[in-house]
Amino acid sequence: MVRIHPTAEVSPLATIGEDTQIWHHAQVREHASVGRQCILGKGVYVDVGVRIGDRCKLQNGAFIYHGVTLEDGVFVGPGAILTNDRLPRAINPDGTLKRDADWEVGTIHVGYGASLGAGCIVLPDLSIGAFAMVAAGAVVTRDVPDYGLVMGIPARLVGFVCRCGRRLRLVRSDATGGVYYCEACDATYHLPRALPGAPEEGEAD
Repeated sequence: MVRIHPTAEVSPLATIGEDTQIWHHAQVREHASVGRQCILGKGVYVDVGVRIGDRCKLQNGAFIYHGVTLEDGVFVGPGAILTNDRLPRAINPDGTLKRDADWEVGTIHVGYGASLGAGCIVLPDLSIGAFAMVAAGAVVTRDVPDYGLVMGIPARLVGFVCRCGRRLRLVRSDATGGVYYCEACDATYHLPRALPGAPEEGEAD
């Protein structure tokens, strides 16, 4: 059963999956698709044609603009903004107001299980890999690899995280990358090095 708060505005042309909850003052625009068992918090904005997978959680005040695709299990923190225009202008060079035909939509693809921290900004024409984690307040300007941890302005790759979200420790390097370990899960991953040629936190001698 879909639960939509009376103050939310959901277009009749949008598709909403079973057991999804849409809370106060959220807006879901035309031809957007929201999967099953999602939670859209207070004031969330989902633009025209956005694709959101199953079991995604969008916290209060997240803005997801046209051109964005979220795979299943994505977390979007409060106040995060996923944009779609690298060359924003209100007017054309001749001074006329820009309309839909006057700009090219940029796209963002967020992979399975990824997390976008509170207040982060993601610029268009990039992808964020599966189970990647974007730190709060980061500005993402380039692709993020699977399990990658990025932070800062502009965001840079500083390490990798486990599926549980904890930072992985590099225990051994080899020619193609490194072996990373999560103590909480007793899990190992073979991933490329976050910082080529430089030791990382927790690296074994």
